[in-house]
Amino acid sequence: MLQDTKTIRFYQRLTDGLVAQWNRGYRNDELRLYIEGYLAALRHSDAIEPYLINRLEEEVIRFLYDPASFAVPEPQPETDFY
Repeated sequence: MLQDTKTIRFYQRLTDGLVAQWNRGYRNDELRLYIEGYLAALRHSDAIEPYLINRLEEEVIRFLYDPASFAVPEPQPETDFY
């Protein structure tokens, strides 16, 4: 579980980006490359501590492989009320 506020913000940005990429048609292999690039940029910029980047990576990979993360909710059928 992430507890550092900066790390949580990076997690939210990264997972929002993953969902946007998924909706554009990218799949797990491309999303994994997106994650690797994002994490490499964080490591290079020293934005957060290396151990926090490792935790962030674990959480994002968990998000990526969770089937519910990219599930499209099915619309509820409308019922006619008379």
